[in-house]
Amino acid sequence: MTSQMSPSLGVLSLESCGQEALPPELPGSMMNPATYGIPIISETVVGAWAEVVIAGDATLEPACIAAARRLVERGAAAITSNCGFFIRHQPAVAAAVNVPVAMSSLLLIPTLLRQLPRAAKLAVLTADSTCCSDDLLGLDDPAQRSRIVIAGIEGTKYWHDAMLRPLPPIDVPAIERDVAACVARLRAQHPEIAAILFECTAFPLVAKSIRDMTELPVYDITSLCLLVIPPIA
Repeated sequence: MTSQMSPSLGVLSLESCGQEALPPELPGSMMNPATYGIPIISETVVGAWAEVVIAGDATLEPACIAAARRLVERGAAAITSNCGFFIRHQPAVAAAVNVPVAMSSLLLIPTLLRQLPRAAKLAVLTADSTCCSDDLLGLDDPAQRSRIVIAGIEGTKYWHDAMLRPLPPIDVPAIERDVAACVARLRAQHPEIAAILFECTAFPLVAKSIRDMTELPVYDITSLCLLVIPPIA
């Protein structure tokens, strides 16, 4: 009970997304307290199965708010989620609690574009590019949108595993192969890519290997969480 009342990072969780999905002992895992230096607590969003959240379901919003409020009651100093497609509920959750809320790494897109040269492009790698629509990117300027290239790993082993109930143990080598292949295809098509942003919250597990392979900056949900966690006395 003591850890629950300590200042923590609160995570809104998909249904059937326990420790087998993102084991906290794995280096780079968004559920690893060592990633942030503070404890992590989670609350399941009722009805938020992966395929439902990825496709977009407005009826999940009350459950997201309820789970966020439970996290704050348990001591969450900031709130995130373990699926980047929860960004659809960012405004409602942020308005419902009194702590910083960062539901998706996609929130970083405008900032990252401003850091890059005008001729450079930002690659956004997602679990499912067919559902990563323009309204999730936070961009109003068509010129900025033209600097974003999106690709996903839909149809791969990890994508299929993520849709199963219950989830199987995570296969990190499979994720690395799928992500590396996706990045290689994108760079061949768009040599002006200067940075990579991971939407999927499992991809931080392979961020180091992708940085080493591409020699490009790679950002993900952990990058964002480190920015929003307030200083803990």
